[in-house]
Amino acid sequence: MIWAQNEIRLPAYSRGCHIVTRQVVDGCPELAEVGVGLLHVFILHTSASLSINENADPDVPIDMERSLSAIAPESFPYRHTCEGPDDMPAHVKSTLTGSSLSIPVRDGRLYLGTWQGIYLCEHRNRAGSRKLVLTLQGNKRSTND
Repeated sequence: MIWAQNEIRLPAYSRGCHIVTRQVVDGCPELAEVGVGLLHVFILHTSASLSINENADPDVPIDMERSLSAIAPESFPYRHTCEGPDDMPAHVKSTLTGSSLSIPVRDGRLYLGTWQGIYLCEHRNRAGSRKLVLTLQGNKRSTND
């Protein structure tokens, strides 16, 4: 049985949805040792979130951001405004999309669908870097793999 936990720091991204699959894979080298398992990805922030979505069409992340902004607009009369007009909408968007993902691992790789990728959804206009905790559990790959 393998258990591993790593923390990675993503660079500051602009507001929007950004594919970070490669950074997650690179941040967990123990993936290569797992035959069957699960990778849990958790973001240590409340104004950004994680999502799995289509990674092929560049219009998808643009439409995702536009849709989330329509659901939680900055123009809504929020009470929590002390951190700027984009803060409370960021918290709402983060609640909608979520702070963690559980991804199957198979034969040393993330077992994602053909067109799936991991997104960092940055909901602030001027955010800093973001930290992710990667917790891997699984059975060791057999030597025949």
